[in-house]
Amino acid sequence: MTEVEKKNNRPHRSQTKELPRVGKISGPRQSGEKSAPKPAPQRRQTRNGQGGVQTRTNQGGAQNRQNQGGQTGRQRRPQGRQQSAQQERQNLGLGTAPMTAAAQRAQQQIAARGAAAAQPKRGRGRPRKSQKPPVKVYFLGGLNEIGKNFTLYECQGDMVIVDCGLAFPDEEMLGVDLVIPDFTFVEKNREKIRGVVITHGHEDHIGAVPYLLKKLNVPVYGTALTIGLIESKLKEHNLTASAKLKVTPPGSHIKLGCFEVEFIHVNHSIADSVALALHTPAGVLVHTGDFKIDCTPEEGEMIDLCRFAELGKEGVLALLMDSTNAERPGYTQTEQTVNNSLDALFMRAEGKRIIVATFASSISRVQMIINCAVKYGRKVALSGRSMVNVMGIASELGYLDIPDGVLVDLNLINRYEPGQLVLITTGSQGEPMSALTRMAFSDHRQVAIGPGDFIILSARPIPGNEKTVGAVVDELLKQGCTVIYESMYEVHVSGHACQEELKLIHGLVKPRFFIPVHGEQKHLQKHAGLAMAMGMDRKDIFIGDIGNVLELHEDHMKQLAEVPAGSVMVDGLGVGDVGSVVLRDRKHLAEDGLIVAVCSIESETGHVAAGPDIVSRGFVYVRENEPLMEEARRVVYRALEDCANHRVRDWSDMKQSVKDELSKFLYRKTQRNPMILPIIMEV
Repeated sequence: MTEVEKKNNRPHRSQTKELPRVGKISGPRQSGEKSAPKPAPQRRQTRNGQGGVQTRTNQGGAQNRQNQGGQTGRQRRPQGRQQSAQQERQNLGLGTAPMTAAAQRAQQQIAARGAAAAQPKRGRGRPRKSQKPPVKVYFLGGLNEIGKNFTLYECQGDMVIVDCGLAFPDEEMLGVDLVIPDFTFVEKNREKIRGVVITHGHEDHIGAVPYLLKKLNVPVYGTALTIGLIESKLKEHNLTASAKLKVTPPGSHIKLGCFEVEFIHVNHSIADSVALALHTPAGVLVHTGDFKIDCTPEEGEMIDLCRFAELGKEGVLALLMDSTNAERPGYTQTEQTVNNSLDALFMRAEGKRIIVATFASSISRVQMIINCAVKYGRKVALSGRSMVNVMGIASELGYLDIPDGVLVDLNLINRYEPGQLVLITTGSQGEPMSALTRMAFSDHRQVAIGPGDFIILSARPIPGNEKTVGAVVDELLKQGCTVIYESMYEVHVSGHACQEELKLIHGLVKPRFFIPVHGEQKHLQKHAGLAMAMGMDRKDIFIGDIGNVLELHEDHMKQLAEVPAGSVMVDGLGVGDVGSVVLRDRKHLAEDGLIVAVCSIESETGHVAAGPDIVSRGFVYVRENEPLMEEARRVVYRALEDCANHRVRDWSDMKQSVKDELSKFLYRKTQRNPMILPIIMEV
């Protein structure tokens, strides 16, 4: 036996027994072992991994040039010496007695090195990069805020918009009706836009569609109920004739340029909700929209988890997932929970008029209320313009089943006893002009509430609306009503997935990159933490902001230069004409009021000819502060006379002098800074 063979058959250090050597056995045999028969000189047959037999031949290549057990690269091992020790034992008739763990590990290492050596070796150059194109994601809304969802995807010169929603104004936006996304970037790229795809019919996803279609007329795709709700909005803006609305059922595919968009059925608090799988040359992107996992939904089927799993097996480049409930542990409760609670409350409210406030878009919730009303022999009336519109659309499309004779006109409710009626109304978020708020403050034309009313708020306050909802509840209680809200009974469940549901979707989809969307910063950060808990690397997670642009490629994810994005305020018929300056003035007026100083000056000399007169609005009550107003007149008079004496005839300089002097005086007297508006006339 050569030195190389002896060295190659030397046992591992950790072995407690000496393994039998291949070939001649020159040492003493272990007790109990039989003499090993000398192997025949013909080709060896070894068992393959499937229990079959394969013939070992010397074909050259990497298998005959293994550098194992100290063998040098210049020396060749004899033919067939690449078998594992266990196989050699069987070939030599040495049995398969149990070996020590160390021996098994040694054999596994030898087998692994052999398999690695058998693989074709790569060249020494850089690894080849993928030839797939990148896809860009433009975040134009829906990040670090609740509502105004608006995302733009681009690949190979084609662009697709996903959702186009609005947000409701906060307390700082005085007089503003709606807030919509800034369409500046979209308008600049109008030639690339192939269509708008909508995930579901909530206002924060469809509310800005009419304003977008006024700027560029592109096709809009959505499910039947979603398109029905959009069409109702377009009627208000006189856009139905020109709009291109395409009904697309769940499970279908549409081609938009290089994008193939797939609609996947999901559960949410409104029927006909879908997630989207955007198949692009760069890879598949999954955009969940708003969703939850409800195994027993009130309407429709359970979420299509199978399709999410299939996409995960095929490979997903990026997952963009709803983060609204990322802070809430566990699972979102099923809608059946609300059904049981409503039934119990209807039984409890015997003899009283029931008023239920919920979202106008919660069709399944309204159906539950109607079912309970039928069960307990009550008539149903709808209150609120949006409630009437949405229920009309849902009934026409077959999403709402109202038995004949159950629905009555709101103007006829006085013909029925309180115990025979159920009113379904808007106002669950305490909106100032909503039906429930007007009822609470005795400002509703048809409904006057009192101690005989049993009021149910079947909704959870949206973040930021807690104060307004609380004010409405307090006012209802002052009127002697019985008020039921979420914290007391299970009269509402969320339409968004909680932590365990988010983890489940993440585990099924297995994305290369992850982007949490639809939420404030705290929601996005928490959702990113869930993804890392599922094993994702932090560098493969992107937490963005409005205006960010992200380039996704199977080899990388990188942030690009920002694009114009933000908020546009709608006030009445004006879109975008209310900006930061106008809001600042409105806030100033609301906080400190207005002082108007009116006077006339001589055209030749510049001296005061008449006045000045002081007008106060929202500052002080003039009749009770005559001495203050008289002194303010003298201050304005002195300021104008001083300008005349110094021959200051520029209008802006004269007005600024009046503002400065009057502002100093009023602050010294009242510690307030009203808006001062000088009006100077020349005679």
